[in-house]
Amino acid sequence: MKREKAISEQRKAESIDAAVWGGPSHSSDESSVIELEPRGWRIQAHYTGQLKRKIKEEPVQEAKPYDIDKWKVYDAYRKVKANKGSSGIDRIGMETYEINLKDNLYKLWNRMSSGSYFPKPVKLVEIPKSNGGKRPLGIPTIEDRIAQMTAVLILQPTLEPHFHTDSFGYRPGRSAHDAIAKAQERCWLYPWVLDMDISKFFDTIDHELLMRAVKKHIKEKWMLLYITRWIKVPYIKTDGEQIERDKGVPQGSVIGPILANLFLHYTFDTWMTNKHPTIPFERYADDTICHCKTMKEAEELQQSVGARLRECKLELNEEKTKIVYCKTSRRRQHYPITMFDFLGFTFRPRRALDKKSGECFTSFLPAISNKSAQKIRVEIRAWKLQHLRQLRLPVIASMKNPAIAGWVNYYGKFGRTEFWEVMNYLNATLSRWARKKFKGLGTGRNRSIYWLANVANVDRKLFYHWQQGFIPYLKSSQRV
Repeated sequence: MKREKAISEQRKAESIDAAVWGGPSHSSDESSVIELEPRGWRIQAHYTGQLKRKIKEEPVQEAKPYDIDKWKVYDAYRKVKANKGSSGIDRIGMETYEINLKDNLYKLWNRMSSGSYFPKPVKLVEIPKSNGGKRPLGIPTIEDRIAQMTAVLILQPTLEPHFHTDSFGYRPGRSAHDAIAKAQERCWLYPWVLDMDISKFFDTIDHELLMRAVKKHIKEKWMLLYITRWIKVPYIKTDGEQIERDKGVPQGSVIGPILANLFLHYTFDTWMTNKHPTIPFERYADDTICHCKTMKEAEELQQSVGARLRECKLELNEEKTKIVYCKTSRRRQHYPITMFDFLGFTFRPRRALDKKSGECFTSFLPAISNKSAQKIRVEIRAWKLQHLRQLRLPVIASMKNPAIAGWVNYYGKFGRTEFWEVMNYLNATLSRWARKKFKGLGTGRNRSIYWLANVANVDRKLFYHWQQGFIPYLKSSQRV
């Protein structure tokens, strides 16, 4: 019995040696001896007998070459869902993606962690522009947006401290209103403005220069790998045509804004700080205005910026880039251009009231631009409220209040008087609906306006713009 037991122990030892050092396959009785350790470590075996040994635990290469936190992927999914984006080229919307959410997120994390994640082509949608052209909008798939958001959640805290104070676009705690308020303040201090426009900025960003900026701040290999794949993934047009890309960042992608900010941080912000430290500016993505003391300074800056952009393989749009004189009651120099548009607002000389003296004077102030106002009116007409006679007013309010709230909260911040005209058009459209719905109001426009004004006084919370004081009055009937 002792001899048979010794032979058995000898066979077990030989079997374990083979398992560790790459010898013949395991024998059938190894399972009682070998104890499996957690993934990523070699097998550790303990046994007793005449040939007692101990194989030390040794670390080996991790099963996943990239360490990506699963909870970051989940947080990214929640943010993508909150943004309510449409489906990409695979036609899988958020509701469909959530049917098997746990498995979908795990598969995405698993592929990202192993380096086998490849983004799908980006759906290209061309949006008409006011000047007759088209703006290309790239829409990634839901899965790719979650992957990009995962990278953004890690990137943003790293890059944020490096960005310039006067960069406002797509940054936490900063908004377009902050940029507009700062521009208004500086227009009072500086009489000249260089209004810049970069020609097709998002479509012409050089990939080599962009990755050079990315590598300056990012060391994670997985992020460098996937950023390269995201910016090179092809477009697919609605007719099925595939467009290969060797430059540019898709507008509409999740990671595009932060990459664009990083690119312009070195192309413009840092360069301005070094070359023109006395000239302040406000930049929101690629929309930029610079404040100058004299026209000569503005002209020299335009030439200098143009040369700098060409070095970085960008071009100024000569038709849209212009020098503007911020004319006021105290600035009486004659110059043909005295207004500019910035983030949906028009800056120009406007009548203002001195609160201390009560006297009127000319100031340089922002208000909703004609282009933005016309866009809102077109959307209101597209509602075709006159054909919704079967609905009650509270139902219409619940349907349209989200859009109205967006307009009021953004455009009502500056130039309230000019924004009144747009809201009066909305009230006039509502009064027209009332004339179609109620026969007693169809005999005259004034009667429907009085009726709507009475409704607004009784229930001010019904429509969002009524809550903010944009209630109907008789003059609005003239706009229908």
